[in-house]
Amino acid sequence: MFTGLVEEIGTMKSISRKGEAMLLSISAKVVTEGIRLGDSISVNGVCLTATSFDASSFTVDVMPQTFRNTNLKDLKPGSRVNLERAMAANGRFGGHIVQGHVDGTGTIVGTSQDQNAVVFEIRPGKPSLFKYIIPKGSIAVDGISLTVVEAEGGTFTISIIPHTLAETVLAFKRAGDTVNLECDVLGKYVDHLLKYGRGSVDTEASASVGDGESGINLPFLAANGFV
Repeated sequence: MFTGLVEEIGTMKSISRKGEAMLLSISAKVVTEGIRLGDSISVNGVCLTATSFDASSFTVDVMPQTFRNTNLKDLKPGSRVNLERAMAANGRFGGHIVQGHVDGTGTIVGTSQDQNAVVFEIRPGKPSLFKYIIPKGSIAVDGISLTVVEAEGGTFTISIIPHTLAETVLAFKRAGDTVNLECDVLGKYVDHLLKYGRGSVDTEASASVGDGESGINLPFLAANGFV
């Protein structure tokens, strides 16, 4: 699990690709401190496993499913990426719950200046993601824990302070570029439970506990003061 607080910007050393499978070698200084084989590292918000490393770089494998659903396929040698190690149990939880399980990509529609902040307008590639994107809610953009400012008309905005802009790859992003999006996991679980309660989720697990009859539905939530 991650918190969405980027520790450093890494640089792509090399990329080996065979079909939709990739092997990435990434230059880094901070995230290689104390690294061990098999450690999880967030690369542009994607949870990947360190398969080899030295004092100044590490390698990760990218499988086809990740290739298809993230912007890692757009990387080239020299590309910059956001990096974050998995959260330590004794660390501060400074962002929000970020799993590194990207829901899809978004395209930057444009940017604008708002005094000391830069506002990014982003359009999710999957319209279905928009139900999880709410004003003042949390979202991870290329692995950065951010707060949604507005969400309407199929796009949403995020406002970036100078520090975040300077310390992440957003400083190098322009209109037309893609970003990885991970919506708030709490919203996704609530949505799944509501569907499960209505019996619309068809899984082996639901069959084992009563064919999806969990009792969690909108009337139940309303009766108990949740909606």
